[in-house]
Amino acid sequence: MLYFFGVVVILALLAVVLYNRLIRTRNMVDNAWSQVDVQLKRRLDLIPNLVESVKGYAAHEKSTFEAVINARNAAVAAPSAPGSQAQANNALTGALRQLFALSEAYPDLKANQNFLALQEELTSTESRVAYARQFYNDSVLGYHNQLDTFPTILIAKLGTFAHREFFEAEDSAKIPPTVKF
Repeated sequence: MLYFFGVVVILALLAVVLYNRLIRTRNMVDNAWSQVDVQLKRRLDLIPNLVESVKGYAAHEKSTFEAVINARNAAVAAPSAPGSQAQANNALTGALRQLFALSEAYPDLKANQNFLALQEELTSTESRVAYARQFYNDSVLGYHNQLDTFPTILIAKLGTFAHREFFEAEDSAKIPPTVKF
């Protein structure tokens, strides 16, 4: 009887340890996503200033400005889920490429210190987004590995542990926008 009681206690402790590990890993995934979200919001906050600095030099490029603003608004309105955010931010990256391409046609814009500073800040933010996305995806992979391996899978099936979506950018969006002078 004592042997049976000892086995039950050990199994209960194992279940608690595995459950707590799943909770910690799920919280790490949530934290990683919040870091991605912070960087995406930072990126969105830079765009109006960038558009305003370009408008002064290329006022007749209205369609490009509208495309950037519409893409930004779509990114702001997109649900805070990796798939939705990835799609919206891929569209925004394409619009930003068009905006940066304008600088080739406007030499004065290339020399504008405000534009150059905003461009540098956006490039830096793109790198931060890429790092945060990598950290998030690595966290999701670790979480999925825990969910799908024995004996943790038994605990996961009893709880509310579900797989998370990876944040994947299109191949063209993985390259930060740059301007070559």
